[in-house]
This record gives sequence, structure tokens and C-alpha cells, in this order.
Amino acid sequence: QVQLVESGGGLVQPGGSLRLSCVVSGSIFSIGAMTWHRQTPGKERELVAGITSDGSTTYVDSVKGRFTISRDNAKNTVYLQLNSLKPEDTAVYYCNADIRPYSYRSSSFEYWGQGTQVTVSS
Repeated sequence: QVQLVESGGGLVQPGGSLRLSCVVSGSIFSIGAMTWHRQTPGKERELVAGITSDGSTTYVDSVKGRFTISRDNAKNTVYLQLNSLKPEDTAVYYCNADIRPYSYRSSSFEYWGQGTQVTVSS
């Protein structure tokens, strides 16, 4: 059973910082691209940042220069460093990963975490 568990969300003042983590656990053969998304009520889930297995990164324009995605392949973990936070960054943040489980290693499946709330408010 593959699971993604996010942590690190919370309440922060504008201009503050948070570091989100997402740990992948279970019987895993390999992990491909890992991404962070966010969603607010009434809106579609938005891709925020992504990182490939070899470390190439991509960001949505609204977070470029403020957010940094990274991964530790030895720990099966992806991080999202959120700096210079703004009220409009308030959302539930979800991690996503393309994973080949040991039981079906010839195929890649998309897995989601349960989300972690980030609230930016004074």
C-alpha cells in the first residue's frame, strides 16, 4: 500500500515562511515526477511546482522566486519551501507523485496525499 503524507502547514503572517514535506511510504519500486498542488474552495486544483526524478524543476508564475521545490530520493520525500507568503497563497496544499509500486513495477500510477492547510493572515 503506497501512501503520501504531507506535513508542515499552518497559520503564518504575510511575509512569513513555511516548509511543507511529503513522505512517500509503502512498497515502492521507483518514484518519478513529484509535484505540489493547491486548492481553495470553489476553485480547481492548481499545479504549484514540480520536480523530476533528476531534479529539474518547474513553477507556476505566481510563486516563482518565492517557493522552492526539492526532493530527497533517499528519504522518498519532496519538500516545498514557501517564502514571502501572501494571503492569496492560502489553500490546501497537496503533493502528488508518479510511482511504480513493486507489485506492478511495469506501470506508473499517480498518487495523492491528503493535503495540508496553509493559511496566510495577519
